[in-house]
Amino acid sequence: MSSPILHRYFQPVTDIQSYLNIIYLLLAFPLGLAYFVFFVVGFSLGIGLLIIWVGVFILAIVATLSWAFAHFERQLATALLQINLPATQKPKSTSPRMWERIRAYLINPGTWKGLAFLFLKFPLGLFSFVTSVVTLAVSLGLIIAPFTYENDVIDWGSIQIDSMEKALFACFVGVLLFPLVLHLLNFITEVYGLIARALLSE
Repeated sequence: MSSPILHRYFQPVTDIQSYLNIIYLLLAFPLGLAYFVFFVVGFSLGIGLLIIWVGVFILAIVATLSWAFAHFERQLATALLQINLPATQKPKSTSPRMWERIRAYLINPGTWKGLAFLFLKFPLGLFSFVTSVVTLAVSLGLIIAPFTYENDVIDWGSIQIDSMEKALFACFVGVLLFPLVLHLLNFITEVYGLIARALLSE
């Protein structure tokens, strides 16, 4: 195997961006869950209470906060994924009527694109969180096997690490596996970046 190939394979290990990507992926699930719960409750209450007009104010709050959440996600992606996301034009209405202001939000494509991203954040966040935790736990668990096998025999079904020889081999496998895990997680964040560019920017 040539040196350039080895360099490309192990390069994510020394790249700070790989670890910023991991932070982004680990944050995706709790944020996505929070958005999902907020919007489900907000839209349910708002639509259910439209008959007494209280729902109008609830929907106005939901629409306004959706732009705030989208702005936060844009800043988060810019800071952690290092991508440029031009802000969408916030809807403006000079009418003093609340309904006209809500209508300005509803007819603005940025509102629905932002909502689509925030709703997608839940399933995508769940997938990325589970993938990150499982792959990192396996690779790092193998790497530290020489330091942990004596206190707690590592038992993965048909594979048991109960000697220094096996632990050192497991560590070697973990060292080879860890860059592959980072490549996978970096690819997932690239997909996130594409979705963010499509839904969170002009």
